[in-house]
Amino acid sequence: MSKITAIFQELKASGKKGLIPFITAGDPDPGLTVELMHALVRGGANVIELGVPFSDPMADGPVIQRSSERALMQGVTLHGCLEMVKEFRKADMHTPVVLMGYANPVEQMGAERFATEAKAAGVDGVLIVDYPPEECVDFAARMRVAGVDPIFLLAPTSSTARIHEAAKIAAGYIYYVSMRGVTGASNLNTEDVASNIPKIREVSSIPIAVGFGIHDAQSARTVSKTADAVVIGSRIIRLLEEAPPGQAVQSLETFMREIRVALDS
Repeated sequence: MSKITAIFQELKASGKKGLIPFITAGDPDPGLTVELMHALVRGGANVIELGVPFSDPMADGPVIQRSSERALMQGVTLHGCLEMVKEFRKADMHTPVVLMGYANPVEQMGAERFATEAKAAGVDGVLIVDYPPEECVDFAARMRVAGVDPIFLLAPTSSTARIHEAAKIAAGYIYYVSMRGVTGASNLNTEDVASNIPKIREVSSIPIAVGFGIHDAQSARTVSKTADAVVIGSRIIRLLEEAPPGQAVQSLETFMREIRVALDS
C-alpha cells in the first residue's frame, strides 16, 4: 500500500478530510523549501504537492507563474527538487510528497530514470499537468512499478471517456480541477463541484482531491463536504510573497492551522 493510500484510509477512518498544500520548490528561496515543507506538516498538511518550476506553466495563473520564475532564476531544476525531497525525508518519513509539474523536465530526464530517481528520493506520487490519462498508460505503469502513484487531473469539461481512462490508471488520488480556468482564479463554483464529483465516484473508488480556487477556510470547508481532500496553492504562494522578511515559515504554519481547524470543525 502506498503512503498516499494509507493516509487517505487513516483520514476516512477518523472522519476527517485531507489537506494538500502546494508550494513551488525553490520559492522564495531554495534554502527555505525544506523548512517550509516541515511547516506545512506542523500546520496540518496530510500530503504535500511540491511544484517543479517550469518556464511555461500553462495551467497556472500569474501567482504560481511568478513563483516558477523566481525559482528558475535561482537555478532550481528537477534534480534540485529531488534533492529537496531527500533532505525533507531525513526528518519526515511519514508525510507523502507529490511532485507536480509539466512534461518537459520529465521528458528531458527520461521517464524510466525519472521514476527510479523519484522513488529513491522519497517521492510518493507524481502529477504531470500536460499528461492526459488516455496517452499515459505506459507512463502510469512505469510509475506504479517504481512505487510512485500516478495522479491525473479531471475537470468540469472532462468527458465520460476521460473519466474512465483516469480511473483505470490513476493511483493515490484524482485531482479534480474545480473550475474552468487557471490556478488562482476566483470564480469557484461549489455547486458545480458538488454535482460533478459523484460522476467520478460512479466509476472510481480512488479518493478525490479538489483544487484551483480554494483560498480560505470557508471555501475549503465547503468543498470538503463532497471531496476527500482540498488542495491550496496560489493562496499559499501569495502568502509567501507578502510575508515580512524572516516570517514566511511562521506565517505559512499559522495559515495552515486555520485551514486545518476549518476542515475538522
